[in-house]
Amino acid sequence: MKPNFFLSPLPNIILTTLLLLNIAPLYAAGKPILGINTNEVMQVDSSVPFLNLFKQSLPFNESLRLTKGNIIYDHNGWPRQLNGGVAGTNLIHWLPAGTIPNGDYTLLYDGEGTLSYGDDAKLISKTAGREIVRINSGKDQYFKVTLRITKTNPKNYLRNIRLLPPGGICKHNPYKRVANQHACRGNYLSFEKHHNTILFNPDYLNFMRNFKVIRFMNMSGITRNPIHAWQQMPKMSQATWAGHEGRRGAPLEIMVKLANKLNIKPWFNIPHAADNHFIQQYAQYVKQHLRPHLKPYIEYTNETWNNAFSQAHYTKNMGIKQRLDTNRAQAGHKFYVKRTLEVMKIWERVYRGHQRFTRVLSGFSASSRMTTLLLNYQNAYQHIDAFAIAPYFYIHNRNIKGVNSVPDVFRLLKDPKNPYSLDNVYKMLEKQVLITKKFKVKLITYEGGQHLLAAGTRSIKDHPNPYLIGANRAHPMEKMYIEFLQKWGEITGNQLFTIFSSPRTYQFFGSWGIKEHINQPDAKAPKYRALKRFF
Repeated sequence: MKPNFFLSPLPNIILTTLLLLNIAPLYAAGKPILGINTNEVMQVDSSVPFLNLFKQSLPFNESLRLTKGNIIYDHNGWPRQLNGGVAGTNLIHWLPAGTIPNGDYTLLYDGEGTLSYGDDAKLISKTAGREIVRINSGKDQYFKVTLRITKTNPKNYLRNIRLLPPGGICKHNPYKRVANQHACRGNYLSFEKHHNTILFNPDYLNFMRNFKVIRFMNMSGITRNPIHAWQQMPKMSQATWAGHEGRRGAPLEIMVKLANKLNIKPWFNIPHAADNHFIQQYAQYVKQHLRPHLKPYIEYTNETWNNAFSQAHYTKNMGIKQRLDTNRAQAGHKFYVKRTLEVMKIWERVYRGHQRFTRVLSGFSASSRMTTLLLNYQNAYQHIDAFAIAPYFYIHNRNIKGVNSVPDVFRLLKDPKNPYSLDNVYKMLEKQVLITKKFKVKLITYEGGQHLLAAGTRSIKDHPNPYLIGANRAHPMEKMYIEFLQKWGEITGNQLFTIFSSPRTYQFFGSWGIKEHINQPDAKAPKYRALKRFF
């Protein structure tokens, strides 16, 4: 998320100079390339990317309400000894009805032990290593499923839990869930028998297949993540890939497999503290396993200018330590550029050149001054291919008191006195394009869209959140997204716009999802309807 402040605009003298350089016209027919950001792996992720729902469950040792006692865990997070306690987890939590199918789910496990279920789940039958669990959304129209391990044999403890939805797919169509073999004419693959190879939720694949780039920043879990060594990377064998910031994250194998399955370009973010060996191993894995024609985007960390994130403090500390500048902010910017160029050099050595991947440097959309600094430092513009920003339109904190209805939201998004109105954001983009064209690098987005939230609120019921959320559900938002994307295309020459984000529920901290859940009907998803114009 972006902070609510407005940095100084590019001085008029620089704008005038750039215009005198006879740069090509800013505007062209507006139909940009669309990418999409993934979500964090969490029990509340309503994009539900993985077939095995247990992979997004809360780790047992973080489920303080459900886990009791002195539990001993193995290296993958499975409870090895209960010592008289109980190990529990929120398996899925607050997913809207329709996100996943109602029905009888298959739960498979290894070892010996006893499981129990709560909330919207009910045990129907069981045999050794296999249980049938009926899951239906509750009267509140949400899915909430809890699971507890109440007994386990320490010599053969209960582990490798997999929760699989009913049905399967036809062998040659991974994008459509089917109820049974009768839909497939002999090539049916049930989820229960083939989950080790299917891996991904067909509904997720069907949604994501329309985009040209998939940015894995959130799914990889790099935000506020101090990981620095290759052996610390998430593993396929882990009980879950969810958890608190710094712990959660899907394995690189999964992200590469997803890009290959979708046949779209991946965007990888390198953790801020990663050492050189980590970066080399990462690059080698991608080179060896990603389809050769899929040219990945490579970015060092995420938003090092944003003090809300630990990576911003890390880059500042490193910049001061290396005496790159006496000013902490400037030192952080310079270290970010320096480390970005070091990361790209490692990738270039692995790839024997830079032609097979896209080198990305990122900045803050409201600060053209920062863009100039970043591109100039160490002649960074000569060693990158694209400069990425996150243009968001929203209502500035100083204007938010004017929201007392949904129409007020749309009025303020057009109000020139709001620094982040649509027209004011377009002016920011024009300044950014002038600079990036001067430096001969592409201007793309790493995120973007609406950014409606009210700082300091703690509930969707707090004023003015019902109106901000309501605006995201209202038809005028479709028109705003169409206009916004067309204008981006016109200003940049139809460069990549990476939407934020994949389907997720609307909360007091933002209505980020392009849908509220993966299966939300298009009729209820105005932002997604707008995107469909550009597919």
